[in-house]
Amino acid sequence: MSGTVNAVYVSAVLGTRVAAESGGVLGRLRDLAVTSGDTYPPVTHLLIDGRGGGDRRVPWSSVTLFRPEIILVGSGGTLVRDDADQDDLLLRRDLLDKQIVDVDGARVVRVNDLRLESTRGALHLRAADVGLSGMLRRLGFLGFIERLWKVGGGTVPRTEIGWEYVQPLERRLHRLALTMTRDRLSEMHPADLAEIIAQLPHRTIPAVIGALDVEAAGEAIGELEPEMGGMVLSQLGAEHASDILEEMEPDEAADLLAEVDEGRANELLGLMDAEEADKVRELLEHEGDSAGGLMNNEYLALTPDMTAEQALRQVRASAGDMESIAYGYILDADGHPLGVLSLRELLLAAPSAPVSEVMSTGLKTVDIGAEPEDIYEIIVKYRLAAVPVLDAEGRMEGIVTADDVMQHFLPLTLRLRQFRASRRF
Repeated sequence: MSGTVNAVYVSAVLGTRVAAESGGVLGRLRDLAVTSGDTYPPVTHLLIDGRGGGDRRVPWSSVTLFRPEIILVGSGGTLVRDDADQDDLLLRRDLLDKQIVDVDGARVVRVNDLRLESTRGALHLRAADVGLSGMLRRLGFLGFIERLWKVGGGTVPRTEIGWEYVQPLERRLHRLALTMTRDRLSEMHPADLAEIIAQLPHRTIPAVIGALDVEAAGEAIGELEPEMGGMVLSQLGAEHASDILEEMEPDEAADLLAEVDEGRANELLGLMDAEEADKVRELLEHEGDSAGGLMNNEYLALTPDMTAEQALRQVRASAGDMESIAYGYILDADGHPLGVLSLRELLLAAPSAPVSEVMSTGLKTVDIGAEPEDIYEIIVKYRLAAVPVLDAEGRMEGIVTADDVMQHFLPLTLRLRQFRASRRF
């Protein structure tokens, strides 16, 4: 092909007149088709709004000139009716104005334009313009604004994401693309992932969750407000949702299941590991705004005859499965608390010292029906990382962490921010 340009933006070529080399206008460019899967997908076909009505497809091999107008070889050949291949990715239809998850920025951005570059006669998709320049170019104001910025000694900010960093979340990228690799997504902080999930259109959330391993998905969903987390669960397949719930802390899983209908909750519990499901069922029996509803029933339990060295072994064996391990609680044979030992005290104790000799006996506790205000008062007054929860017989049922009770008392505007963001679409 002759007369090609090194780089061109899709917005600049849409609507361009298409003519035959032998003369005669055939129509105007409506869209460009590329094949997904390559690092820089090549343009395979042009889609033309034909004169006299009807859309037509032209193979890229028929193009002899692409700018400033599009010229086709000879008489233009036979223009076939547009029966697009289901694997085709159409730049205008499928990508312009769609959302991209920007992993580095932990945000969702919009594709304002697309940059194409020619290489050895082929035209490849090279980058997505997600910045102000792409928006202004689409509106036809870029040249004017650039001149104004130049007078002021600046330039219009350009923000482009190279296509090599865009990975498909679905077979067809009609709705969403993901920057960077899926491994990078799983490595993000759960709070950042939750922020991204809350910004997404609801219909695209399963694709993002599906790109994560179940552990990362559980941590991210656990950072969402329960209403939002329940909505996410309702959109996932039952097997996938139950696998994610197993990776979550029991209290977080219970909070989410409390937001879905009873039939769905029972279905997911039935698919979970029996031991994990029992822990969650136990928590679902309590009112959400009580110590029983806020507590986590996984905690470090020690026996009074253990030595400090044996207790540390127990810490190592249990740490991977627990949300909070700031304290070890020494319990008698019936589950009544005898004392508490901070991790710091345990590390400083002589290896052979019985934990019963180094534990603190002045344990601060709350009843299982205690209100959040009572828990908050104890945690703040005694500067605790967690407070034990006791049943009516004084047996230890779980702990409420400072994080959980503080989350309960966040201002309403902050607690609803993520949920409101999810309603934008």
